[in-house]
Amino acid sequence: MPVRPTAALTPFLTLVLAATTLTACGGGSGSDPDTVKVSFKQSTDNSVKVMDTYLADIKKQFEKANPGKKVELVPIKAPDSEYYTKLQQMLRSPKTAPDLVYEDTFLINSDITSGYLKPLDPYLAKWPDWNRFVDTAKAAAKGEDGKTYGVPDGTDTRGLWFDKDIFAKAGLPADWQPKTWNDVLTAAHAIKRKVPDTIPLNVYTGKPVGEAATMQTFEMLLYGTNDGSTDPLYDKNAKKWIAGGKGFEDALRFVETVYKEKLGPDVSDALDPNVMTRVRGEWLPKGKLGIALDGSWLPQDWLPGSGHEWPEWSKKLGLAAMPTQNGQAPGKVSMSGGWTWSIPAKAGNPDLAFEFIKTMQTKANAQKWYVANSGIAVREDVAKDPAYATAQPGIKFFTDLVRSTHYRPAYPAYPKVSTAIQEAMEGVTTGDTSVEEAARGYADSLKDATDNQVVER
Repeated sequence: MPVRPTAALTPFLTLVLAATTLTACGGGSGSDPDTVKVSFKQSTDNSVKVMDTYLADIKKQFEKANPGKKVELVPIKAPDSEYYTKLQQMLRSPKTAPDLVYEDTFLINSDITSGYLKPLDPYLAKWPDWNRFVDTAKAAAKGEDGKTYGVPDGTDTRGLWFDKDIFAKAGLPADWQPKTWNDVLTAAHAIKRKVPDTIPLNVYTGKPVGEAATMQTFEMLLYGTNDGSTDPLYDKNAKKWIAGGKGFEDALRFVETVYKEKLGPDVSDALDPNVMTRVRGEWLPKGKLGIALDGSWLPQDWLPGSGHEWPEWSKKLGLAAMPTQNGQAPGKVSMSGGWTWSIPAKAGNPDLAFEFIKTMQTKANAQKWYVANSGIAVREDVAKDPAYATAQPGIKFFTDLVRSTHYRPAYPAYPKVSTAIQEAMEGVTTGDTSVEEAARGYADSLKDATDNQVVER
């Protein structure tokens, strides 16, 4: 997830982590009772070392505070979809299960249902800092059985990033804040007309980018089609997934419009699995993209030493909230997700693993991570700290969006539901299917994905 560095962070950001290969490590996590094995998602961009650097620092702290104990960092270097697959393979056996794993909240219930994770309630009950975590973040790591299976390390929000120079050339205001979807499309049309050598608007789409298409684009649209009082994707009372409906088709039609009217990148680029890297590492820094519907973490890639160093980003880019469809209350919309640290059910050293979590999640270390990772604080004491709020441009903007945010219905079927949404998006992006056909296809896929736990709209 991708920040402007501060002087206070400089020594922290200069740490270097030696590469560690992913292996079964002999006898699995329990082979050495004094070593805690920590598995995490390593960026596929070799120049982005934010997580590596942070964990190297925590490792030093932990080993100094616990003489005789060691931390073995086990990075998994893979795109999101491959990371989930590799992680689940590791979790199946005591021989390969690490002691601590990094779990995306959108998949955690699937892993809970599979029996891969250990409930943390006995540990959390004895840990006073757990009371500092906001309830919405705690809920993201809770299973349907009411037990908690992870400690969140932050959340995120989403909005519209825009290039001020491109806006000036297109005659658009530097303090742009669209009120409706049409305002967004109107601005993109103005860029297309007046700055033709740029991409007016990027919205992620299709299966190659996975959950980014579902959450950063489709759900940002879908959850802006009503007043926010009900979930347009999942009926919690009926405990059924919602198929189709006007809001669903309107969200698809927005995506269709972007690509049909050539307001977005070429379809071949949009369906490139590496398009997210291009947005952060090429199109935005090089002034090639007018508007990006994207996340709070982008500046992580622009840190000194990142390979995409861009210290001027906060002067070059503006921020605007994504509006609701027709400007209806609450007027803006965001989606939030995040990651948690979880202990595998087959971990050999679970007690030591939780001690490592406690080291990561001191107020000081949590705050250091939020800032370095461009994350949004889930500890209330950090969120209230002026040093956090002013640590980088954009933190206050994205933290304020928490009031307008929504969380995905991350039930076990959600990954399959997400894939069905991506397929519908891809069909309207390429023009192979109409909005109506894509919506019907989604409804059929939804019934298969959820054992027919579907309500029609």
